Amino acid sequence: MDFTLGRYFPADSPVHRLDPRAKLLGSLLIMIGVLGARSLPAFGLLAIGLSATTALGRLPISLVLRGLRPFFWLFLLTFLLNAYFTPGSPGPLGTSLEGTSQGAVLTARLALMVLTASLLTLTTSPIDLTDGIERLLKPLRRVKVPAHEVAMMMVIALRFLPLLAEEADRIKKAQMARGVDFEGGILKRLKNIVPILVPLFLSAFRKADLLSLAMEARCYRGGEGRTSFSELRFGLGDGLALATSGLLALAGTIW
Repeated sequence: MDFTLGRYFPADSPVHRLDPRAKLLGSLLIMIGVLGARSLPAFGLLAIGLSATTALGRLPISLVLRGLRPFFWLFLLTFLLNAYFTPGSPGPLGTSLEGTSQGAVLTARLALMVLTASLLTLTTSPIDLTDGIERLLKPLRRVKVPAHEVAMMMVIALRFLPLLAEEADRIKKAQMARGVDFEGGILKRLKNIVPILVPLFLSAFRKADLLSLAMEARCYRGGEGRTSFSELRFGLGDGLALATSGLLALAGTIW
């Protein structure tokens, strides 16, 4: 399955062993750098940083890049809308030079942000991700924000994405076996999406109901009195990773 955002790839690597708080904050810094980047060298520097993370995380490069496929049409639409509807100097095929440049920048930003989020989930287990988000939100408990519940909700929503993508692919293949044709023009394709959406929503509600029953069967009662098998400890490697992310974000923003 091409949808890697929300998946976890188990491995014994320096990136997997990092504190989840360091990975969360580092990913946030990289995304800030991506949003601030405006030049080709800046995007190249950030891409090199993500490539190094992929290598250190011992992740198959094909797996990481495959995660961009589901967003291909979003990237293409972003580029074309900017290329054709941004005013500026005339360019090839009715585009504007300024629009083409802006479309390329926005497309690169989207791609790098998707890669950053994918690397975070591929190298962080659901339990570690929940613990990391909860610890980062812990100061908000003073203003009555349920840190554990918010963290659990975010991780469950994130982990549901690849499950729904798999279910949609399974339903599509089942409909094709029944003679539904998903080829043709845009209007025909939109019309043929209905046989996928209805069973997909039903399946999503069914999975959510099964998850709630499983959590109740395990006596889940939220974050009150919850303990952890292993305590999170922020070490030297976590500090170095966070500092490197900060430097990359700063360089990408000011370059």
